[in-house]
Amino acid sequence: MKKILILNANIVNEGRISSGDIFIENGFIAEIGQNLSSKPADKIIDAKGKYLIPGVIDDQVHFREPGLTHKATIYSEAKAAVAGGITSFMEMPNTVPNTLTQELLAEKYARAAQTSLANYSFFMGVSNDNLQEALKTDPQNVCGLKVFMGSSTGNMLVDNEKTLEEIFKNAGMLIATHCEDEQTIQRNTALAKEKYGENPSASIHPIIRNEEACYKSSSMAVALAKKFNSRLHILHISTEEEISLFDNSKPLSEKKDYC
Repeated sequence: MKKILILNANIVNEGRISSGDIFIENGFIAEIGQNLSSKPADKIIDAKGKYLIPGVIDDQVHFREPGLTHKATIYSEAKAAVAGGITSFMEMPNTVPNTLTQELLAEKYARAAQTSLANYSFFMGVSNDNLQEALKTDPQNVCGLKVFMGSSTGNMLVDNEKTLEEIFKNAGMLIATHCEDEQTIQRNTALAKEKYGENPSASIHPIIRNEEACYKSSSMAVALAKKFNSRLHILHISTEEEISLFDNSKPLSEKKDYC
């Protein structure tokens, strides 16, 4: 179906609601306006009394393919996304194997081309050991580099300061970070094991990965971004103190660091 005409919708866009029509051609919005009913269309939808809302972009998803497809797949999660009004997603690299090579990244794109029901992009993973491989990433079709500054899953920790500097200096694309200071995590983990035993319960998580671990890492990421004028997006900010690192006095079009 190449041409779709939506008539009489309450169009929610750019902070306001207006009544109008939308003409879609080859999967793209070709025109928004009044009285478009004369447009030739393969399908006409009368949306009178209904709201037409732009699709949401979800910039952090974990779709578990490859390697963990007993939990989810690109198809199943894209289907769920579209059902909830999310039409574009950016997926994380901590699948199995971790997306640490251009070949593995290309395999994800190929799989999504076959099965995804939504628009897609995939983050390229960075580790202490794959700097040159990560810097080969094409910013024209890859949403960004994902940097775990605190340990998470797989071999994706980047706690080498020289490696971090090289990433922020040379990436030339969005850098998305998971910010927790690894040295603080390891110190707190050792203290927790002394106090609670070798397998402390999940309730100890905020003690191990505490405010200090978060702020120390986030402040470092922001400082590197400012030093090298990098585009930075810190994911899942969790403390009030970290919010103070971001300046909202600049117009959105001029900002290069987000959380």
